[in-house]
Amino acid sequence: MMIDRLRAAGSHLLLAGVALVCVFPIYWLFATALRRPEDVSSLSPLPWPLSLANYVDAAQKVDVAGLIANTFFVAIMSATGQLLIALLASYAFAMYTFPLQRLMYLAFVGVWLVPFQVTMLPNFILLNELGLINTLIGCVLPTLCSALGVLLLRQHMDAFPKELIAAAKMDGRSSWAILWTVVVPNLRPALAALGILLFINAWNEYFWPAVVLRQSNDVLQLGLRSFMGTEGDQWGPMMALASLACLPVLLLYLVLQRHIVNAFVRSGLK
Repeated sequence: MMIDRLRAAGSHLLLAGVALVCVFPIYWLFATALRRPEDVSSLSPLPWPLSLANYVDAAQKVDVAGLIANTFFVAIMSATGQLLIALLASYAFAMYTFPLQRLMYLAFVGVWLVPFQVTMLPNFILLNELGLINTLIGCVLPTLCSALGVLLLRQHMDAFPKELIAAAKMDGRSSWAILWTVVVPNLRPALAALGILLFINAWNEYFWPAVVLRQSNDVLQLGLRSFMGTEGDQWGPMMALASLACLPVLLLYLVLQRHIVNAFVRSGLK
């Protein structure tokens, strides 16, 4: 019994150490943002006295509210589109049998393995022809389909009880009604977990917006470069804006935390 307790205590200490290592960069980000401008380079672990000067400086140099709104628009549209397409595609792959089904599924896997840099130039040329360069819609359109989302949801669809589908068909429900009234309510944890992953990925994206929005800093990731120049980087306001960029993702996680934990628990039980 004593040995088991020591092992449990050691495991908890190890996990606590790993958690501290993961959390420390976030803490240092906020600590730097809350220092006085003259103390930004200080190595003191505690930012004292506290100051909001860096946030005021950032708000004066960039449109913080506009950047957050634009980034939220791009992230929510991209994540919603990917989630909807992944849901429909995975439902078709798991619940139906049709010609070339396996070949099409392997094609999705192959698309997932193709680096984004390979498709970047064709996407840019297409957006240029459509007149969508330097627009937020141009940032969203090429990201609406996620092969990874299809692969992940297909695993959950395969494990879905087929008896429930058969019972719903006997009740006279259409395939569309079965999807939204039977399948989706039972996959809410998986959808929440996938949705937050897609949202975070779209929220943190820098490379593609930098390609499309060539002449503007309309999203947070591009707005951060406003504080970088040949004369030196302005670390105070940069960290202040970066800390504000973390808050929406943190709030989203807190709201969906229960669903995300349930998704991992259910995946482990399968």
